[in-house]
Amino acid sequence: MFKKALFLITALVLVSVALTGCPQRAPATIKIGLDVPMTGDIAYVGTQSQRAAEMKAKEVNDAGGLEVGGKKYTLEIIVEDNESKAESATAAATKLITQDRVLAIVGPQASKQAVPTGEVCNENRTPMISPWSTNPNTTLNRPWVFRACFLDPFQGPVVANFVTEEFGFTKAAVLYDVASDYPKGLAENFRDAWEQLHGAGSVVAFESFTTGDTDFSAQLTKIKGTDAEVLFTPQYYNEVPLIVKQAQELGLPQVIVGSDSWGDPKTLELCGDACEGLFFSTHYAAEGATGATKEFIDAYEAKYGETPGDVAALTWDAFGILLQAIQNTGGLTGDLEKDREAVKNELGKIKDYEGITGKMTFTPEGDPIKCAVIVKIQGGKFTFYKQACP
Repeated sequence: MFKKALFLITALVLVSVALTGCPQRAPATIKIGLDVPMTGDIAYVGTQSQRAAEMKAKEVNDAGGLEVGGKKYTLEIIVEDNESKAESATAAATKLITQDRVLAIVGPQASKQAVPTGEVCNENRTPMISPWSTNPNTTLNRPWVFRACFLDPFQGPVVANFVTEEFGFTKAAVLYDVASDYPKGLAENFRDAWEQLHGAGSVVAFESFTTGDTDFSAQLTKIKGTDAEVLFTPQYYNEVPLIVKQAQELGLPQVIVGSDSWGDPKTLELCGDACEGLFFSTHYAAEGATGATKEFIDAYEAKYGETPGDVAALTWDAFGILLQAIQNTGGLTGDLEKDREAVKNELGKIKDYEGITGKMTFTPEGDPIKCAVIVKIQGGKFTFYKQACP
């Protein structure tokens, strides 16, 4: 009897030691893909995207993870470099979906990569949310694809109306990259909006170039010879400084304005005094921000030593929207296909999401209804000038 009791006690002790000695099971993981340009023409867009994504993931994980249906999950961000190329972006998305088996994809950013990638994600029934792609074709007839920014058909009239009201101009010129979806689409939207305001033929020059060009003197000389009062150029940070400086060297009299693709810290760095006093439409203005927007800016500046551009802010919002949708599913099943569909369905129901770039409610097409801002480059900073809402 004594031996039997001793055996039972010993067994209980061993079980107790085993249980207390075993580490607790690690929280389950939610994998999210980030399809962005870490190399290529607009590599700094990818850098900002990755920074914002990792900040959001760290914030969630440091707080114990994302709670979904009473269960905690850690976030894992899987970054794929799309090299600023359409074919690389679709290949990256395919890898994230089929090999990494992510729940959803954030990105791509530029429309040149986002439009074809949206087709891949839609065909593979994987939720995608582009933070920065304003081309309508990104989400068109693609129920699995969403965005965190306004669209070019809204932005084009915003710029046209602003220039008309601010300066009273009636003649405009446009200079854009014909080989890239974003500038080409926005150039056409601006032209159409301008001619609705001022009549056919009021866009007196519609000049184009091809991605990679660095000499714009021929196009700018043609524009100089017209009676245009304003030049609209919806280009990226690697092109805007060249265009503005070459225009000044050629003595162009036109006021130069731009679009949300200007809203990158590199624009300020590369353009310097040449861009002082110029205006562009965009998603938010860092200077003078308050509330959650200022908290994000302060945290970003403390970590990276510079002010985040709109692509970083929009990436933060895109992740926030996606995480809200995941939580709204009420619980994940572990069946990736079912969970992807549940997240897609909840994304479509998002209403009045308070992002740092504004309040957002998705339309049935996956596009947010939100405001734009006009920014003035002043004192070497992007400063808020006025707001324009739908």
